[in-house]
Amino acid sequence: MLTVRGAGRRYGNFQALEKLDLEFGHGVYGLLAPNGAGKTTLLKMLAGLLPPTQGEIAYEGTPLAALDEKYRELLGYLPQKFGYYPNDTPLKYMQYLAAIKGMDRKSARERSELLLDMLALGEVKRRKMKTFSGGMIQRVGIAQALLNDPRVLILDEPTAGLDPKERARFRSLLTQLGRDRIVILSTHVVSDVESAANEIVMLKDGQVFVKDTAEAVCSLLAGRVYETQIGYEEAEKFRRQYPILAERGERGEREGLHMRFAAESQSAMPEWQAMKPGLEDVFLYVYRDTAVHSPGRSEKEAARYENG
Repeated sequence: MLTVRGAGRRYGNFQALEKLDLEFGHGVYGLLAPNGAGKTTLLKMLAGLLPPTQGEIAYEGTPLAALDEKYRELLGYLPQKFGYYPNDTPLKYMQYLAAIKGMDRKSARERSELLLDMLALGEVKRRKMKTFSGGMIQRVGIAQALLNDPRVLILDEPTAGLDPKERARFRSLLTQLGRDRIVILSTHVVSDVESAANEIVMLKDGQVFVKDTAEAVCSLLAGRVYETQIGYEEAEKFRRQYPILAERGERGEREGLHMRFAAESQSAMPEWQAMKPGLEDVFLYVYRDTAVHSPGRSEKEAARYENG
């Protein structure tokens, strides 16, 4: 069990996160919030890379600071950007990291080849990574995070650069991994979280807004999502009246805009069609008025204060 009790993180005068109370058991947890809202800061805290400036984070009842190296042995971590040597092959890169982790050569070779095959990189394991696409590099990153068979796996934007087929394969892998370990991921691809995560964690204003199943989170908008057809001349007024969740242009006899939006049920018009809300609807609705910090602000603040 990974527990967060009253944890927060301050950078100088900037409070990035505060009063966080969370529990993570075996399963897959999807972290959702706009850019700059503290997702990466939280993941770094959970990985033991940033200590909380308030509160405590513990694994199996022991604070991460006390576990220190023992926690790192249990941890797999994929940051948004990870370092590698472009002239290395995936196999050489994985074996290099295995040596740093203290794995014996035979186990390192077997584990590296197993993971590269699992992530459809077996055929290119001896190709230099400078020839790889962004999606292939990302798969190498996922492989290295799994190298030590971690009990806690933390992934920051793991699906960045993956095509739909690769993302589907990755979601299946997450489901398997979550059976006997803690998997926490942050991603902008809401559909990946909705289909793979056992629970969703949403941050707002530096605090936990909700932590629940995708179904329960979607129920926050139950009975309040509609679709309708709007003429182009009415569209701007409609946008001012209702939070728009999606829209597309229609041609031919139905020329105009097909709008998906949120509204109170008592104000529903006969021509509106009630729709089942999805996680993306909730995301767009919850953060519609959020004044988001510029992307990565908390991390920039961290660098400024921690590097003097």
